[in-house]
Order: sequence, then C-alpha cells, then structure tokens
Amino acid sequence: MIPSNYPDPSEISRLTAKMLLEIGAVNFNSETPFILSSGLPSPTYVDCRKLISFPRIRSTLMDFMTVTIMRNAGFETFDNVAGGETAGIPFGALVAERLALPMTYVRKKPKGYGKNAQIEGVMSENDRVILVEDMATDGGSKINFVKAIRQTGATCNHTAVIFFYDIFKDAQNVLTDNEINIHYLCTWWDVLAEAKTQASFSNATLKEVDAFLNAPRAWQEAHKD
Repeated sequence: MIPSNYPDPSEISRLTAKMLLEIGAVNFNSETPFILSSGLPSPTYVDCRKLISFPRIRSTLMDFMTVTIMRNAGFETFDNVAGGETAGIPFGALVAERLALPMTYVRKKPKGYGKNAQIEGVMSENDRVILVEDMATDGGSKINFVKAIRQTGATCNHTAVIFFYDIFKDAQNVLTDNEINIHYLCTWWDVLAEAKTQASFSNATLKEVDAFLNAPRAWQEAHKD
C-alpha cells in the first residue's frame, strides 16, 4: 500500500530518532571511541541494520521513507528501486513494495564468476532508478553504486537513506557534484536532540558527542591513538 498522509518532515525526523534510540541502534561512548571503517575514531555509532528485527518500527520507517521520496522527488518519478549491498537490500525491497515498483540490488563489485553481474534483477536501459540504503556518511559508497547503475544505461540521480550523518561538510558537495539528490529521515542532530530530551546518556557523554558533531575532523585528530 502506498502511504500518502504522514507527519511533516520535522516530526518524521524526531520520531525516527526516537525509534533508533528505543531499539538501541544509537551508541555513544566518549571514553572508548568506536573505530569507523575509515579507521578513524568516533564517540558515535549507529546500526540501522537492527531495524529489520523490529517489525512495527521497520514498517513505520519504511512508510516514512516512501512518503519522503514521493514528497521530495515526485509520485511518478521512478521505474526501479535498487538496494545497495548489503544493508540497503531489505530496505530497498520494502520501499519497492510500497511504491509498486520492480526491485533490484547493486553489488559493491562485480560477482567475479558466472555472468560477472554487479546488478541483480532486471534493470533496463533508460530506467529511472532510486538507490535505497540504510545510511550515508560522506557519500562515497553511494557514488560507487550510482556509477554501476548508470553503466547499465539507466539514470540514477536520487538516493534515499534512513540516516544521514550530516556532519561532514564535503559530503553534500560530493553528492551534488555527481548529480545525486539525497533524501533522508534523520541526522545526528535529530538524534542528539532526542537523546537530550530523553536524558538517554550522561551529560558528560552528550557534551562530548556535541563537540564531535560540531567539529568531527578536529575531534578525530585529537583522539587518534
């Protein structure tokens, strides 16, 4: 079923942040920072993959994502929904079901055997594709997936995610330079605001997280081993 009547964007962001906190998908640790895939430290970590195990929250957020896509991009804008390997695959499937569109998924790199496919499913030349992922940090992985989609002859100028870091200044520029519009439900700023409202973490932890979000590169440089 295609949702059509949902809260305004600010309320969607607040509720999404609340749900992520409720299921323990948000982790703050100022004393023992997490190490990101870049190898850099961070006092924050979010695991959107946990959402697939919470059906009521999962369903609500996929409704939110679907209506966000339609509000921002249009109701008849896409022909195909592509999920990015691996976290984007379940969310891509759920959004495709709601939009009544074909679903495909994009591998991080070609399969390496058989037909050496990087796109699984049926994606046709001139298809208008939206890439669905769980989250976006600096936008780099989105560009790789979009390039693979465009190599098929399809167009892809939109990506939708549940969570966007929105703290790295160059992330939006990187996406814009590659003609990619990003649609998201919430950011670290929404999560921090809700965490403060709920008093989910100590004041000292929240203060450190605030410092990181306002100057992430400086914080990482100061906390390298």
